[in-house]
Amino acid sequence: MSLPTLKVQRLFPDAQLPKRAHPTDSAVDLYAYRFETLYREDEPLDSVDGVSLHDLEEIVLKPMDRVLINPGLSATVGGGYEIQLRSRSGLALKQGLSIVNGIGTIDEQYRGPLGVILGNYSNSPQTIAKGDRIAQLVVSPVILCDIEELQDLGTSQRGTGGFGSTGKR
Repeated sequence: MSLPTLKVQRLFPDAQLPKRAHPTDSAVDLYAYRFETLYREDEPLDSVDGVSLHDLEEIVLKPMDRVLINPGLSATVGGGYEIQLRSRSGLALKQGLSIVNGIGTIDEQYRGPLGVILGNYSNSPQTIAKGDRIAQLVVSPVILCDIEELQDLGTSQRGTGGFGSTGKR
């Protein structure tokens, strides 16, 4: 079985390529390159204090702000695989910064710029600077399935219990 190859295109000559912190890590780190859109109080902003987000070297996220960060790259991995963008555990725990949509999925056919949506879930402002590690990128196999509509899925031991129905412990 041959291993997939992550194919990366720099959209800007000085954008940092993804890299592993350790040789056997399953994920590679992505770095902030350019700030695209800031959502503050649910309003999209393309500038802060009259300065375009694209021109900022760093951005301060207030609590509950969200920002789309472009790492300056496009990527693909080939058929049968997807690229997943995941939060960095240290950013999430120590700074309250996490990928808003959980895991970002980049489908095999997508060729546009990668984008990381970070949100500040802490109670204090958090600074993100150009060049900071902002997310992890993982290559994952995909299983494509057929979709079949049924009138009834049948019964099971669990039934419709969900959302904490099995208890706390």
